[in-house]
Amino acid sequence: MVTAPTVVLVHGAFADASGFRGLYDNLKWEGLSVIAPPNPLRGLTGGDGEYLKSVIAGIDGPVLLVGHSYGGAVITAAGGAENVTGLVYLAGYAPDEGENLTDLQSSFPEPKILPFIVQQALPDGGTEFSLSPAAFPSLFCPDLPADDAAFYAVTQRPLAGVALSEAAPRPAWRSKPAWAVLPTADLVIDPGVHRFSYDRAGATVTELEGASHAVMTSRPDEVAQVVLAAARAGATQPA
Repeated sequence: MVTAPTVVLVHGAFADASGFRGLYDNLKWEGLSVIAPPNPLRGLTGGDGEYLKSVIAGIDGPVLLVGHSYGGAVITAAGGAENVTGLVYLAGYAPDEGENLTDLQSSFPEPKILPFIVQQALPDGGTEFSLSPAAFPSLFCPDLPADDAAFYAVTQRPLAGVALSEAAPRPAWRSKPAWAVLPTADLVIDPGVHRFSYDRAGATVTELEGASHAVMTSRPDEVAQVVLAAARAGATQPA
């Protein structure tokens, strides 16, 4: 009997796992096991990467990692485990070894959200960033209904500043097959960053014309087809 991988959905910054609801419904309908753990958003390797590794280690059988936005960087850092069958990027970062996210973006137009980032000092001397709730709907998810966008704005979770400056470890995409969904109307991460990163990673790319950064929320049916293709490719036969 073929064993389908457990799909692990990893959210990014300024979000939580609730944005995956439509995608989750599609994948469950297809009979896949799905989990959507909280991403701590505290740092690429020591915090978020190690936490995701612990989640992966606790799953019996193959695993397919799906990362949105900053969650893409986390699956890149944590996805080298033997039972990981592949990586799916949803408007997600895919950094290379030694690269930080600030450097990765530096060769492309500044993200449209930059003037609307809110910085907060932390007790340990660090900083964290969130997106202005007033600007959130028009930048993060302009293709969602207004009421939904307003809800996501007030439930967003901040990202620790260290996550943007921490160098990535050896990327999982060097040893794992990759798929990607590229929303062409992304205002949070310039689409050029996605095209460059996904080409470098050798990913199978699906572009969704006019889709926003919140592509898995606004276009869940189309995103599900990409995840299902990756899951089928990663299904394993019993030994």
